[in-house]
Amino acid sequence: MSTVPSDQTVSDPPAADGAETPGAIALRLDTRGLACPMPIVKTTQAIATLASGQLLEVLAYHAKSLTDFPAWSRTTGHAIVESSVEGDVYRFVFRRK
Repeated sequence: MSTVPSDQTVSDPPAADGAETPGAIALRLDTRGLACPMPIVKTTQAIATLASGQLLEVLAYHAKSLTDFPAWSRTTGHAIVESSVEGDVYRFVFRRK
């Protein structure tokens, strides 16, 4: 599946039959603990490894993510298809344009 620089925490979600299903997360990126601007930098690198239409899930730890990721989405054209907050973890799912 997709590859990203080795200093990122990423995982490829398991597929039961080896095929991706529409709407399935293609790549997960954990940016918790990274200082600004690294979550955006790592997200940009990770989404570049995906094909158009694939989904990237990003986990972040800083409240500034609530403004940074929507701004990044508007600037790049990669749509936010889902976002949530659970405790101190901010989760965003982007669809690559």
